[in-house]
Amino acid sequence: MRKTASSVHLRLPATSANLGPAFDTGALALKMHLEMDAEAADRFSIAAEGRDTEACGKLEGNLVLETYKRLMEENGRPIQPLQLRVKNGIPLGMGCGSSAAARLAGIALAVEFGELGWQEREILDASAFLEGHPDNATACWLGGMTVSAIAPRAASEHGETPVRYPSIAVGRFEIPEHWSAVMVLPRDPVRTEESRKLLPDFYSRADVVQNLQHSSLLVAAFASGRDDLLRAAMLDCLHQPYRVAICPLLGTLLPLAGAPGILGAALSGAGPGILLVVERNLDQAGLERRLVEALGNRSSCEVIECGFESEGAGATVRRDTPMNAGA
Repeated sequence: MRKTASSVHLRLPATSANLGPAFDTGALALKMHLEMDAEAADRFSIAAEGRDTEACGKLEGNLVLETYKRLMEENGRPIQPLQLRVKNGIPLGMGCGSSAAARLAGIALAVEFGELGWQEREILDASAFLEGHPDNATACWLGGMTVSAIAPRAASEHGETPVRYPSIAVGRFEIPEHWSAVMVLPRDPVRTEESRKLLPDFYSRADVVQNLQHSSLLVAAFASGRDDLLRAAMLDCLHQPYRVAICPLLGTLLPLAGAPGILGAALSGAGPGILLVVERNLDQAGLERRLVEALGNRSSCEVIECGFESEGAGATVRRDTPMNAGA
């Protein structure tokens, strides 16, 4: 019998999705993290530190706890109250995958304290279903770069226990070591729902074909580590042109792609943050100078030289079990 965890430690990375043309498909893990220690308790409590402590420390409307309780109920498990200690390094509402990290944290807690016995596949399927798209969740759990899609189930799976979640197919790449990441964040966040409302219901064939070309080139660029492909590979015409109205940094920073040391640029997720893929040995003073020239008022934005994260949350789950737990 599996031993019930008495405490669980989680470390979930931020993510940047879409990467220009790979809408709801491609994502990268970033070296900003949501860290959490959870212990069984008599009542729910949260001690939060780091970024956005008020949002992370609330008990009502907390996405981690809502996800945890939902899965416990759906799987017929009694809801075990938890004492959480949270250290958050992921900016909220900036397109850095904070909701995917929170939902995955809730899923992981339910798997451990509910003894669900889920493996990686069930965790990814559930997280993609709850998120509504698989990109951020797969990159958060697996690290590196991921390309993911909803996929048909194998014939051997038909006729078994009813499936609750769609199946996710995912490919993972190590990000080239000579590349790094810089996030540029404005002061005001944007809700993903608000950003999605700006997108049209239909696109022209020319726009769709162009994005297919660029997204295919994007995978080739990351798989081969080709600097010269990245600027063109990160061009998009399906979502970024429509989101510039509420993500003004788009028009300001995307032209920096191709400048010395800046290999590519894209809106991070639904925005409003901007992802810059840069050379790892880029002269930071030179980057700062170009950002000041582009932004004018550099103090109006936060610049985070975060880099990419190769280790996903799935590799960092650490659990402790009671000494007298049955085997």
